[in-house]
Amino acid sequence: MSDPLMTADLVRLDVQPAGDKTAVIGQLADLIAATGRSERDGLEAGLLAREESFATGMPGGFAIPHCRTEAVHEAALGLLRLSEPVDFGSADGPADLVIGISAPAGTDDQHLKLLAQLSRALVRPEFLTSLRGASTQQEVSDLVMGVLEPEPAEPEPAEPGSAGTASGGPAETGSEAAAVATSREGSDDDPADAEAGTSEDTPVLLAITSCPTGIAHTYMAAESLETAAAEKGVRLHVETQGSGGITPFTSEQIAEADAIIVAADVNISGRERFVGMPMIEHPVKRAISDGPAMIDEAVSAARDPRARTVAAGGSSEDDAKEKSSTGAVSWPKRIQAAVMTGVSYMIPFVAAGGLLMALGFLLGGFDVSFVAKDVATGNSLTNLPGHVGYDGSSGHEVTARTGLLLYLGAVAFTIGNAGMGFLVAALSGYIAFGLAGRPGIAPGFIGGAISVMVGAGFLGGLVTGLLAGLIALALASLQPPRWLAGLMPVVIIPLVTSGIVAGAMLLVLGRPIAWVMTTLQDALTGMSGTSAVLLGVILGLMMCVDLGGPVNKAAYLFATAGLSQGTEASFHIMAAVMAAGMVPPLAMALSTAVRRSLYTRAERENGTTAWLLGASFISEGAIPFAAADPLRVIPSMMAGGAVTGALSMALGVGSQAPHGGIFVFFAISPVWGYLIAIIVGTLIAAALVTLLKARHARRTAAAPATA
Repeated sequence: MSDPLMTADLVRLDVQPAGDKTAVIGQLADLIAATGRSERDGLEAGLLAREESFATGMPGGFAIPHCRTEAVHEAALGLLRLSEPVDFGSADGPADLVIGISAPAGTDDQHLKLLAQLSRALVRPEFLTSLRGASTQQEVSDLVMGVLEPEPAEPEPAEPGSAGTASGGPAETGSEAAAVATSREGSDDDPADAEAGTSEDTPVLLAITSCPTGIAHTYMAAESLETAAAEKGVRLHVETQGSGGITPFTSEQIAEADAIIVAADVNISGRERFVGMPMIEHPVKRAISDGPAMIDEAVSAARDPRARTVAAGGSSEDDAKEKSSTGAVSWPKRIQAAVMTGVSYMIPFVAAGGLLMALGFLLGGFDVSFVAKDVATGNSLTNLPGHVGYDGSSGHEVTARTGLLLYLGAVAFTIGNAGMGFLVAALSGYIAFGLAGRPGIAPGFIGGAISVMVGAGFLGGLVTGLLAGLIALALASLQPPRWLAGLMPVVIIPLVTSGIVAGAMLLVLGRPIAWVMTTLQDALTGMSGTSAVLLGVILGLMMCVDLGGPVNKAAYLFATAGLSQGTEASFHIMAAVMAAGMVPPLAMALSTAVRRSLYTRAERENGTTAWLLGASFISEGAIPFAAADPLRVIPSMMAGGAVTGALSMALGVGSQAPHGGIFVFFAISPVWGYLIAIIVGTLIAAALVTLLKARHARRTAAAPATA
């Protein structure tokens, strides 16, 4: 049985802060790690990363740094009561209570529910007052554990001859009291709470809360809104989309609701359930700090016929304006995220299609592409082909292979070629989906197919995806009558958007974009010598600058989109991109093996894993190292990647496979050139990062002596 989440040795009172919030988080990591429940450096890195993305200071003078990370072995709560408050980013002032939540990456639902209970309790002023007034560490621990694991209340003795309470109802048992105390978890539907102080004309509200980690702010926002609704006599149902799981609204709750509150910093799931319903939307912190005002806004929206509503695409009519005013995602970032969505959904088509085509070459020979369709459809396992003729570059030729190998190779190549045929359509369709949700998928796919038909390629797919997404989003912002709203996402928006996008591609945009694609392809095909090496340097730098981020994905998209052309130049570009992308994790793995003393225990473990990630072409394997030390890691990786890309191009290495790293050696030629480029780049990157880290370690060690 695991230890309690908090014990007395996880509490420190009247602590002198060592500096700003970064230093206090270090003190908190020391406290928790001292109990053996986590690795100190990994926990500190996780807490700091969370703090950088979202300040954890809360109204009421407390802060809740929290994270889920592999560095945590057992969930724990640590508490520092500071002698001097420290600024943790809250608008109403610094914090004197710092409650750290550390959860393992595989935290089970029970732990998450307990953490959700604590998050809700922290919103209550009387609980914070109790923590500030406690005189011993054990008293603080008991207060916290009393919230997480409340003792069953003793039933009050009944009057002689009475079978129930004074009110005539049955006596409430201790277990029932505990159930009532925790019934607000998830979607609260207790009739006594929901209807207290309400009247028939009081609006019924829904609320969805969600934060990036789903541990603390999600549940604190829910508690704040529920408390405000109870004080105002408003019926409210809450759906917490957090790490502890989601208990969705029932169909009855949605049917009777008059408006919905969305308090979230991430995209919430299931918006389409609320089409036509008045909606207000704010960041999750607003619900924590100003729950009563949000309840008032929602009540006003429910009674205002001109209020914004959830449109067919799942957004509101003034979504862009609202997000701008609340500091949420801006339009450039939304478009960037949509393009990344398209790329991520496209990659499985590229991987499956490209690897099957490469397998077809391995089985059927280099010339299988000329005869694949005819052999796959005209032969069978009982009717195997002989040498098959085709028109090659030097006239009429016949395939080098026959029989089962040629047939299986033709089948694999045909399936892979069909998969690659979806590449542009998938890119376009899922870019539109990233912008407009489900209503954008069909117009995006149709626009992408038209793009392929007119020769506009992946550039056309980018244009049609963005165009389809923006048009679908604009149509979704309309406010049709409720009887028409249900038809908008499945009929009207796809129909109108498809017509506009496909028509624009055929009539206006297709030919100019096709000309650009043809010019680009001819330029790449003509590259040789110095120009090809320079392209390899650029691609290598792009693959290593953000390790799986937008720049990395842009280079990868450029390579995989060209792969569908089947030219030697496209194979060379694909090989340079894949080889350079393998360098960062391999280099970090080598550095951690050579100079173990420069790295923490967690980093050394990550280094062991990075060998396989690098060999598999998963650049993200180097992200933990870059996040911990970007100034020394990223420039080193960029140098190694640039050398690898240049060598790959100079040696004429080509890859017919879009992914797989060293494990798709059969699709890479020459393999020896590919290996040389990777090994040289890895050695350079590993040597640079090791030297830079060693120099930094010496300076750090010398600083105290100098002082």
